[in-house]
Amino acid sequence: MKQTTQTEIPQLSKNKFWNWVKDEESGTRTLYLNGVIAEESWFDDDVTPKAFKAELFSGSGDVTIWLNSPGGDCIAASQIYAMLMDYKGNVTVKIDGIAASAASVIAMAGTTVLMAPTALMMIHNPLTMAIGDSEEMQKAIAMLDEVKESIINAYEIKTGMSRSKISHLMDAETWLNANKAIELGFADSILEDEKKRVQSDDITYAFSRRAVTNSLLNKIIPKKPPVKTGTPIDTLEKRLSLISH
Repeated sequence: MKQTTQTEIPQLSKNKFWNWVKDEESGTRTLYLNGVIAEESWFDDDVTPKAFKAELFSGSGDVTIWLNSPGGDCIAASQIYAMLMDYKGNVTVKIDGIAASAASVIAMAGTTVLMAPTALMMIHNPLTMAIGDSEEMQKAIAMLDEVKESIINAYEIKTGMSRSKISHLMDAETWLNANKAIELGFADSILEDEKKRVQSDDITYAFSRRAVTNSLLNKIIPKKPPVKTGTPIDTLEKRLSLISH
């Protein structure tokens, strides 16, 4: 059995919420985004955004992103989103668990977004904490309004929905299963089991295709007249005449 070799790309910082893996045989790269976005490392280390960008652009070609995150910091998500949108190769996002809140924004950068049948996506209004008088509260509200509009920008580009509809979905804290996400345009397709699909193509579909083809040919091609077998009648008459004499 042929084995593929995967190499973990060296990291520039110890605490990270992402991990790159490269398949040495095919040259393809896979990014794993797990856990809270920027829970610690994005702000602990000033070079972390630069480190992510350096790792993303250290190679070329298409990349695959496995995404499973409850969300996190919206600014970190915006930076990741922008970097992935700027990347020249195709970006395939595969959501195997959950892409909620800020993580759903990152998913919108995918050229193709696939969701496992059991995966979830959640969108809602941005949250913050504020301390101060009424003027400070008003500033916080205005800031959240602008953050929401920036998030709607990403959703609108991906889904094509109106801004007002997206805003209502965010107000309601909308949870989407894979089918609903595809229906609304947040995702493109269901993540399929390649093994079963190959088996289906090789066996079930091939059998069905032959059956249909044979059925059509039987209807189109005219049937040949039956081949006559046995003794010709003139020969029988000759033999009967001999017997009578």
